[in-house]
Amino acid sequence: MICVNVSPVCPPQRPAIMPQLRVMLVVTGDDFGYCPRRNQGIVDCFQAGGISNVSLLVNAFAAKEAADLAKRHSIPIGLHANLSEGIPVCQSLQHASTLINQHGFFLGKIGFRQALERGQLSMKQVELELRAQVRLFTELTGHLPHHMDGHQHVHVLPEVREVFAQVLSDLRIPYTRVPVEPGLHSCPWLPAHLKRFYTQVEKDALDSIPVFKRYGIRWPDVYLGLTTMGQNMSIPSLQRALSHALAAGPSGSSSSASGSHEPMVTAELMVHPGYPSHPHKGGCGEGPDDFSQSADRQHELNVLRDPSLLALYSRQRVQLCAFKDL
Repeated sequence: MICVNVSPVCPPQRPAIMPQLRVMLVVTGDDFGYCPRRNQGIVDCFQAGGISNVSLLVNAFAAKEAADLAKRHSIPIGLHANLSEGIPVCQSLQHASTLINQHGFFLGKIGFRQALERGQLSMKQVELELRAQVRLFTELTGHLPHHMDGHQHVHVLPEVREVFAQVLSDLRIPYTRVPVEPGLHSCPWLPAHLKRFYTQVEKDALDSIPVFKRYGIRWPDVYLGLTTMGQNMSIPSLQRALSHALAAGPSGSSSSASGSHEPMVTAELMVHPGYPSHPHKGGCGEGPDDFSQSADRQHELNVLRDPSLLALYSRQRVQLCAFKDL
């Protein structure tokens, strides 16, 4: 009898399949509280799965209504700190301060920046106003903000960024926004004046990174939203933005924060959905602006809740979340 020693045959080795990159995407509806119609549009967008997070203007016309809606619908909410539009929250700054004009209103998006460049703004007053807005936020919502950013990106401006980071650190507010958007400079549809403004915002944001790091403030790996505002928002433009988020690659800190071993990128998409404001009903003390009354608000709402966008998220393994989930 002949015994044949047959070694077990191992199947050919298959190449290891790398897990597909996953994106944890915070889609933040800014300017919550601006007016009742903006509030309703934001709630409708959240309920349709188009946004996952909101940012509250506490000095706005319908801030209390917005906070109540967030409680009712369990909408994750943070603070949209406002130093440029409307009336200060801090009472001691409402009649005489470097932050307001002769009519008692903040100096505006450009006016605030010009006064800062001229050295006319008191950073102590900036700090008082930021702390007052956090206190009011806590009164309205019952908790500290999960995140805090700046209306019209004022939080990354020189000098302001240091005060802003100190306040977040003192109050243990962990997350902010750093508006540096990949793909901004190759975006063909932005008009020149907007590209100039966004480029300056980007420079200010880059200069803020070492300050925020020093205070232990965190932010998602990727920021999106400047190139997809208003009529520039579409399924293709959002797909383009997401491709930039994916190209950023995984972040170790993000992966460990989620408790997952999959490669992952965290990102924030800034959006402004809503129904157009009625004239004379809304704003932060001066009535609703053109931005809020524009049909662009409803255009964003319609795109964000479009089933084809939600299907795109699913195909790309994009998971919508809030800052508190990161």
